[in-house]
Amino acid sequence: MEPAQTELRRTIGLPLLLFYGMGNIIGAGIYVLIGKVSGEAAMYAPVAFLAASIVAGFSAFSYSEMSARYPLSAGVAVYIDEGFHLKNLSRLTGILMAVAGMVSAAAISRGFYGYFYSIIQAPEIIVITAVILSLGLLTIWGISQSVAAAAVLTVIEISGLLLIIWAGRDVLSTAPAQVEQLLPPFQISAWSGILLGGFLAFFAFIGFEDMVNIAEEVKNPKRTLPAAILLALLFSTLIYILVSVIAVLALDSTALSESKAPLADLLSATSEIDPRIISSISMLAIVNGALIQMIMASRIFYGMAKKGWIWSGLAKVSKRTRTPVVSSWLVIVIILNLALWFPLESLAKGTSYLILIVFVLVNASLISVKRSQPQVEGILNVPGWVPVAGLISSVGLALFQLVA
Repeated sequence: MEPAQTELRRTIGLPLLLFYGMGNIIGAGIYVLIGKVSGEAAMYAPVAFLAASIVAGFSAFSYSEMSARYPLSAGVAVYIDEGFHLKNLSRLTGILMAVAGMVSAAAISRGFYGYFYSIIQAPEIIVITAVILSLGLLTIWGISQSVAAAAVLTVIEISGLLLIIWAGRDVLSTAPAQVEQLLPPFQISAWSGILLGGFLAFFAFIGFEDMVNIAEEVKNPKRTLPAAILLALLFSTLIYILVSVIAVLALDSTALSESKAPLADLLSATSEIDPRIISSISMLAIVNGALIQMIMASRIFYGMAKKGWIWSGLAKVSKRTRTPVVSSWLVIVIILNLALWFPLESLAKGTSYLILIVFVLVNASLISVKRSQPQVEGILNVPGWVPVAGLISSVGLALFQLVA
């Protein structure tokens, strides 16, 4: 081991970073949430996904500018520090972001066991422990290996969704004739369901914010990070809307909402392809989501320790692997305990709230930065109304879910 003087290795270009982001955004979200979103929004599930993407989109633009201004591994914590100059708030925000990632990874790992058990009946504690330790060791091995593995899994994830779109092409072709069923009326009851579904769908868009936490391992981060963030969100949104349109047109919303494997049922309803293909891909998607969350959380701890905000030992980098080994092991231990001791529902429910809180703080910080600091040439500078819209929409979505 060497002290913090050993630097992280910059090996990640735009293609790898784009796949890293899409793998985290797509992750387990669409594979398990399409049914739940349909249960709230019914035929208007595509609108719910679109609404969630708009809320996420405002913050994605804010993250794009912030990541170009401050391309550092601590990501969000640095952004808050630059906006408010309150070390305790910055420290709290960074910890919130890391906790959200670890809680999400724990929930994803528990979700993996459900799919695994349907194929091989093994003790829960052994399966979950094996998955988390294997992924954790991969993150310690090296960032290039970790991101490359995530990229391969992302290709498989996307291929699974493209398979759903291809299998449902005939259903999709009928969408123009059924557009009146897909567009909601201006009624409170319809939009209430859409917004409730939108909150669930928002979880499926979480992930782009994790990309900024590997900034010190990205080539030309001031240009690469904003491009990758926005492209990842755009491509994910297009895929989600196509899949959700096919889902609501091919399956009854009640059956869809009650399904434990909604995309497998959707594939069965639209083709003669063996649905176990999608079930297998779903397991890989879940693994990918957990892997990327582990990388993100360990880099947040590393970046905060490097700035002296938390225990400096977490900033230690292995001379051999050039990865933050100490912070990686901390993340592995915390995720393992969360996954083994807390139910999936409790773990998943808090993730969106934590991320929305972070989005509010990041948007507020960008508003402050734009007022107090000069515009930076050569980077993406978003209009001033964008972080305002991101702040308001994030607060609104969280509050609506609380009072609905």
